[in-house]
Amino acid sequence: MKLHYVDPISAGELHLTLHESNFDRLFFQRDRKDKFLTLAWNDGPAQTVTIDGIQQNFPPQTILPLMVNQTFTFEKPEHIIAWQYNRNFYCIVDHDKEVSCVGFLFYGSAETMFIALDEQQQKKLNLLLQVFIDEFEDKDAIQRDMLQMMLKRLIIIVTRLGKQQYLKEQTLTDDKLDVLRKFNLMVENNYRKAHTVQFYADQLNKSPKTLANYFALYNHKSPLTVIQDRIILEAKRLLMYTDKSAKEIAYDLGYDDASYFSNFFKKQTSYAPSDFRNAKATLLSAGQ
Repeated sequence: MKLHYVDPISAGELHLTLHESNFDRLFFQRDRKDKFLTLAWNDGPAQTVTIDGIQQNFPPQTILPLMVNQTFTFEKPEHIIAWQYNRNFYCIVDHDKEVSCVGFLFYGSAETMFIALDEQQQKKLNLLLQVFIDEFEDKDAIQRDMLQMMLKRLIIIVTRLGKQQYLKEQTLTDDKLDVLRKFNLMVENNYRKAHTVQFYADQLNKSPKTLANYFALYNHKSPLTVIQDRIILEAKRLLMYTDKSAKEIAYDLGYDDASYFSNFFKKQTSYAPSDFRNAKATLLSAGQ
């Protein structure tokens, strides 16, 4: 089942996909124009999810937040329930104070989060899911408001569970977590042109050392590693899903010296850009 809501005025969209055998998202090849955040719920057995070419285990009864620009496919999409929405429908940045999620579910961590649901939480979400389905069918003047309210409720539930499961350090106070969330959001918006920790530290009115200390409390990668990993991730996507040359990709990512970028890419991945592209093409042609 696929349910859709589109606001004719704002172009806000909310999609609900339930147990569809062809559900996926191929951002670079097919879906680039669609800027949807995704909350995917595996309500079946464990399966494999492939995110940007990397296979990961998707445990049963877990929720996986996915970014707007991620390519993903599921081994068993018929066991997936997914909510997808764009900025025009609900902007998590503008409403961060309401749901406290902008940097946590989608921008706060370099790691993929699989948020587990116990039996009570499964029942709660199943009840909420049924209300979602009912509201998609109610075509009236307050449909958008009702769907937004329920989406907000879903985000709050998942955010609370995620914080319980991924934030173990008591010394990481809300103000420090807020700095981390803002840092990661800024990296997402600026990684193509800003490659140094100093740039982000200046924007946040913090020293690079203070940022490093906050990330250490989170048991997270260093700020520089977060920046570099985001650059490498985008480079991999462009190598896998476009025909751009390594030189063009280097310029796209803010490097005037293509050879410097190639050396940087090889240091991070152990592959030269051309070798990475060839290796991924071989895997794809083999059906892996």
